[in-house]
Amino acid sequence: MEFNHRTYEPGQTIAAVATPPGEGGIAVVRIAGDEALDVADQIFSGPIKKYKSHTVHFGKILGADGEVIDEGLAVVMKNPCSYTGEDTVEIHCHGGVIITRKVLDAALKAGARAALPGEFTFKAFQNRKIDLTRAEAVQQVIASKSELAWQAAESHLEGKLYKKISEFQTRLTSIAAILEAWVDFPEEGLEFASKEELCGDLQELIRCKATLHQTFYDGKMVRTGFSLCLIGAPNVGKSSLMNALSGKERSIVTNIPGTTRDVLEEDVEIAGMNFRLIDTAGIRETEEVVEKEGVRRSEKAAKGADLILVVCDVTDPEPPALALPEKKTIAIWNKVDLEHGALPQLPYSHQVKISAKEGEGIETLKSEIHRVIWQEGPPSKEEVILTSERHHQALGNAIEALEKVLSGLQTEISPEFLVSDIRLALKELGTIIGMNITEEVLSAIFSKFCVGK
Repeated sequence: MEFNHRTYEPGQTIAAVATPPGEGGIAVVRIAGDEALDVADQIFSGPIKKYKSHTVHFGKILGADGEVIDEGLAVVMKNPCSYTGEDTVEIHCHGGVIITRKVLDAALKAGARAALPGEFTFKAFQNRKIDLTRAEAVQQVIASKSELAWQAAESHLEGKLYKKISEFQTRLTSIAAILEAWVDFPEEGLEFASKEELCGDLQELIRCKATLHQTFYDGKMVRTGFSLCLIGAPNVGKSSLMNALSGKERSIVTNIPGTTRDVLEEDVEIAGMNFRLIDTAGIRETEEVVEKEGVRRSEKAAKGADLILVVCDVTDPEPPALALPEKKTIAIWNKVDLEHGALPQLPYSHQVKISAKEGEGIETLKSEIHRVIWQEGPPSKEEVILTSERHHQALGNAIEALEKVLSGLQTEISPEFLVSDIRLALKELGTIIGMNITEEVLSAIFSKFCVGK
C-alpha cells in the first residue's frame, strides 16, 4: 500500500495492527489521535479516560454491539508523552488473525480510521517528537538483517546523525552571519573574522562533512549486505561449502559432476554482516543446453558479486581458467581431509584451506571474508555512518556548495554572491533532518514503512 502524503490534520485518530500478521502469543492494535481515548473507551470494559498515563489495565475487549471479543490489556499513553505526541492507546489481545481483525474493526467502527503505512511515525515526525533521520531509522531497525545493520540504525535512532548535522548547521550559520554582515553593512567596516579565518573554518567544515560523506560506501553495504558468489569447476565442493556456511542443506550434494544447474541463493550472517550467498553451476566446457545456460549464469553472477569465493579441489589441483578480480577474490582449497600432493600457485593473495564436508577451516574462511571486506576495519559502534542514498546526496550537494564559497573567498568574489551558496548548503543539510522537505520525499520515505508503525 502506498503512502499518499496529504496535508497533515493534527489530532486525526487512526488505528492499525502493530504486530505481524498470523498466529502468536499476543497482538497489538494501536490507536492514536485526539479521539483515541474516546475510541478505546467504547471497545474496552474499563474507564479508559480515567486511567493515568503510562499505565496498563486488564479488561474485556468489546465489539460494536457490545459482545465480548477477547480479554486483554489496555496501555494508555496520554499526550504529549507518547510516541506520536498525541493520545495513544494500545489494545493487547491474543494473537490470531480473526481476533485481531475483530479488535481493529471495533476500533474503526468506534470512530478511528485505518492508518496508512508508517502513519504513526509520520505523526511523531510532524509533532516534532523525532526528526526525519530518526523516523527513517525506525524502519531501518525493523529491517535490519545483521548486527552491523542494527548498530548503524540504532545510532541514527538515538539521534547521533541528527546531532552531527545540527552541529554542521550551527557552524555554517555562524559563517553565514559574518558574510551577511559584510553584505548588509559594508560601509561600517565590520570584521568579525578575517578572510583567512573564514577560509580556515570553511576548510575544516568541508573536511568534517567529507569524512561523514565517505562513510556511505560502508553504510550502504552494512544496510543492504554483500553478495558472495561461490564459483569453480564441477564437483569441487561448492554446494557443500554453501551448506556449511548457511548451516542448512540448501544445495544438493552428490558425487555426480554438474548437479547444480542453476544459481541458488541464501541469506547468511557472517561476522555480523548479512550476505547473499550464491551457489553457481560448475564452470566447464559443455554442449549440454541446460548446463551451458547454468555456466553462463554462473559467470554473470561472479561479475556482479561483491566478493568471489573460487573453490578448488586439492585432489585435482588444476587451477580453474577464470579471469577473476584479485582484490575481491578468495581462493579456497577444499577437501583437505583427503590425501593430496603439492598445490599449484594461484594468482590470489587471499587463500584458505578447508574441508567443507568435515567443517574444517570454515571459521578461518569466515575470518578471511571479514578481513577482505573490511581492510581498514568495520565501522565502530560509536561511529556515525550514512546508510541512506538521500542523506548521501544531500550532504554531497552541501559540500559542493561550500567548496564554491571557499573558492569565491579565495578569489575575492563579492560576499553577496557567496551568501546564496551558503543558504543552499544550509537547505541541503536541513532536508536530511526534515526541514524544508518536499511532500514527494515524505511520501517516498513513509511508503516503505509497514502499517502500524
